[in-house]
Amino acid sequence: MMSGRDADLNQDSDLKRDLEAAVQTRKELGETYETELVESFLEKVEQHIDSTVDKRVRRQLAEQQMVIARGGRSPAAGDEGGGPGPAFGLAALSLVLAIPLSAIAAVQTGLAGLLICWGGIVGVNACYAGRDVLRRGLGGGDREGWD
Repeated sequence: MMSGRDADLNQDSDLKRDLEAAVQTRKELGETYETELVESFLEKVEQHIDSTVDKRVRRQLAEQQMVIARGGRSPAAGDEGGGPGPAFGLAALSLVLAIPLSAIAAVQTGLAGLLICWGGIVGVNACYAGRDVLRRGLGGGDREGWD
């Protein structure tokens, strides 16, 4: 039986093979089918990301249910949780999605599109970080109703 890590490595190698196949197909067919090839590959990347996120969410829910069942506090209830938080997840997801978005923006609109793309990525992360700061409160206390 495959562990979760083995399955992730298998999916990563599948994505690598799919990318190599798309590049080879692009070489053979020329620019005629480039858009379809890119969209097809991006769809596979999106499916890979979705399945990874689903696994992590299921695992975190199971861990929270175990903690609650044992009568302890949920790691999400306090700031002393041991793992990376949602901000790290958003940052990691932003970087993963930035690769294909940057490629598309640069190919379609050049440097201006690339700058706008990265401005949006930075803006989303900055807004999330700002919301987190406001939610915690500048004075250090929890604020009710900020979600």
